[in-house]
Amino acid sequence: MMDGTARKMIQPGLDQAGTWLAARGVKADHVTIFACLVGLAAAGLIALDFMLIALVLVIVSRICDGLDGSVARASQRTDFGGYLDITLDFVFYGAVPLAFVIHDPVANALAGAALIFSFYVNGASFLAYAIVAEKRGLSTTSRGVKSIYFTTGLAEASETYIVFGIFCLWPAWFAPVAWVFAAICLYTALSRIMQARAEFPNQPSEA
Repeated sequence: MMDGTARKMIQPGLDQAGTWLAARGVKADHVTIFACLVGLAAAGLIALDFMLIALVLVIVSRICDGLDGSVARASQRTDFGGYLDITLDFVFYGAVPLAFVIHDPVANALAGAALIFSFYVNGASFLAYAIVAEKRGLSTTSRGVKSIYFTTGLAEASETYIVFGIFCLWPAWFAPVAWVFAAICLYTALSRIMQARAEFPNQPSEA
């Protein structure tokens, strides 16, 4: 929901940085992998109860996640780069809730499992929509130029990062916030299914 507004605010700075990095030989895939590694380091620190340092690394990781697209546009966009980006995004999304479960399994295990489940369902609805949209030749730039079709929803990347920030700042609130955000993610998945039902009417699928 907030991704469009956030993108307008930060995209010019990311594009300038991306152009600078690309001119010095940095590849978009390198930035994508670095972003994931930093995110996994943040998850490790969460599990060890270093929440504020972890929050800093989460922010760095997500800035780099936006930066890889700018580097790609300034150099060369590839299908593999788009694939790697979305795959490692989901690695990060799963690692943070898992880290909070490891940090306090008694308090967080059930809520963390529910949140990861909701990410799984929401991610499946997002990727399945993108596959069918590609098959039908649909395109959108609502979230900028992307390698796959991006549908909007109530729970997008910006909302997820805000929730992760809340987790790090107030770890005792993990369980109630996780339950609420899991419900929002499932609602987003349901709304995407309804959107797909309207966009992809019942007709025989092409072989």
